[in-house]
Amino acid sequence: MSEPVPARPASTVLLLRDGVQGLEVFMVVRHHQIDFASGALVFPGGRVEASDQVLAGGDAEAAFRVAAIRETWEECGVLLAAPGTAPAAEGAFATMLAERGLVPDSACLAHFAHWITPVRVPKRFDTHFFLAAAPSDQDALHDGQEAVDSVWIRPADALAEAEAGTKKIVFPTRMNLTKLARSNSVAEAFAAARAKPVVTVQPIQRDAPEGRYLRLPIEADYGGEEFLAGDPPSI
Repeated sequence: MSEPVPARPASTVLLLRDGVQGLEVFMVVRHHQIDFASGALVFPGGRVEASDQVLAGGDAEAAFRVAAIRETWEECGVLLAAPGTAPAAEGAFATMLAERGLVPDSACLAHFAHWITPVRVPKRFDTHFFLAAAPSDQDALHDGQEAVDSVWIRPADALAEAEAGTKKIVFPTRMNLTKLARSNSVAEAFAAARAKPVVTVQPIQRDAPEGRYLRLPIEADYGGEEFLAGDPPSI
């Protein structure tokens, strides 16, 4: 049996705002030609880059937060930063910060979830999910390249569209929307995230005639242990 493919470090951002009818999250539609979650409604995010490690001062855990902030800027056009002097690093994000005298505002994020792709999946990620409140003076927009559309949507509405078949949502996104839907406001979502420690989720697969099941740690607080996932999961 071959060794599992290493899981690539990645960060995902749940950008939140209080809408007229309750909590809303910013989601984008992946380009159909992208090999990861093509055509799916997803949270913005991507791999941790070497420059994120530099901006985090070499702290591997902090690099996940920096990556989340960089991806928010690259994919949403929203900058989560504070005054300060960042370490010199390569890349457009690091250059922009240096020119403006800013550093990534890691303190504005709340750690929400941690998922590692199952070992049998050929493309694997070690992904940390973070909550971020959308600044009132900035507009979130999709980048038009990796993401071809975007929407502010209530978590329950996104789940309903997936159930109706009008939106494609991969399993980890669906589960984190389900958890997020318990909160009615940005403040509630942050309070809930900070009230409990994040439990790492590495789903265990079980194939059955009716589809693929994934078992999650009950302590991860997704409302159960085993779920029908449908298509092979990707995160």
